Amino acid sequence: MASDPRGIALTAIALTCFAGNSLLCRPALAGGSVDATTFTAVRLASGALVLALLSRGRPSDTRTSRAKWLSALALFAYAAPFSYAYLKLGAAIGALILFASVQATMIGWGVLRGERPRPLAWLGISIALAGLATLTVPGKSAPDPLGAATMALAGVAWGAYSLLGRVSPGDPVVTTAASFARAAPMAAAVFVIVATRFVTPDGMFGSGAQASPRGLALAFVSGALASGVGYSVWYAALPHLTTTRAAVLQLLVPVLAALGAVVLLGETVSARLAGASVAILSGVALTITARAKKPG
Repeated sequence: MASDPRGIALTAIALTCFAGNSLLCRPALAGGSVDATTFTAVRLASGALVLALLSRGRPSDTRTSRAKWLSALALFAYAAPFSYAYLKLGAAIGALILFASVQATMIGWGVLRGERPRPLAWLGISIALAGLATLTVPGKSAPDPLGAATMALAGVAWGAYSLLGRVSPGDPVVTTAASFARAAPMAAAVFVIVATRFVTPDGMFGSGAQASPRGLALAFVSGALASGVGYSVWYAALPHLTTTRAAVLQLLVPVLAALGAVVLLGETVSARLAGASVAILSGVALTITARAKKPG
C-alpha cells in the first residue's frame, strides 16, 4: 500500500465519500431543505442509477433471488434510519455511533459463529463499549436518545449488509447495483405512505413531503457520488489492501466526518465526544488488529 499510489488515491477517495454521506445528510435535514423520507428515496434512487451505469457490461449477479432481496432489505434498513437519525444528531456524533454499531455487529456475529477473540481483542471490545456508554450517559452534552438509538439501528443494518456482501459471489459492483435497484422501490413505497399520511408530533418519522432544490441536490449527490461512486471506488481499492488494513482504515471515516463537521458545518466537538471517540476508535483498532482464534 505504501508504494502503491493508485491504491492510496482510491482509498482516500472512498473514505472521503463515506464521510461525505454524513456531511451531506445532516445539513440537508437539519436545515429543513428536505424531509428524511424524501432524502432516503432520492439517495437510493440516484445510487441505483449510477451503479446501474457502472455495472453495465460486467458479469451478471449470480446470487439467488432470496439473497438479493435480503441484501436490499438490509441496505434499506440502514439508509432509512440513517436519514431519520440526522434530524436529531450532528454529523460527527452520528458517524461515530454508526461506525461503532457496524463494528459491534460484525464482531458480535463472528463470536456467535464460533470465532474466539484473543485477550487483546476482548480488551479492545471492552474499551470500545466503555466509550460508547460514556457517549450515551444522560447529560448536557449527551446526544438525543432517540436519534442515537435510530443511528445505532442503521449501524446494525449496515453491519448485516456488509456481512451478506462478504459471502456474495461475483462482481461486488454488480451485487451492490442489484441491492440498490431493489432497495430504491422500498424507499419509494415508504415515501408514499409515510411522507403523505403519517405525522409524528416532533416530525421525526413523517411530516409530509417537502423538498427544496438544495435538499434534492444534496440527496442526489449523497446517493450518486458518496454512495454509488464511493462504494465502487472502495471495491476497486480493496485489492490493494490487506483485510486488516482495510478494516483499520475505516477507522478514519468518523474522524474525517468530525473534521468536516467542524470546518464545513460549524459544529463543535465536546469533551465527551472527543473522549468517547478516542476510546471507541482505539478499542475497535485493538479488536481488528488482534487476530481472532478460529475454532477447531
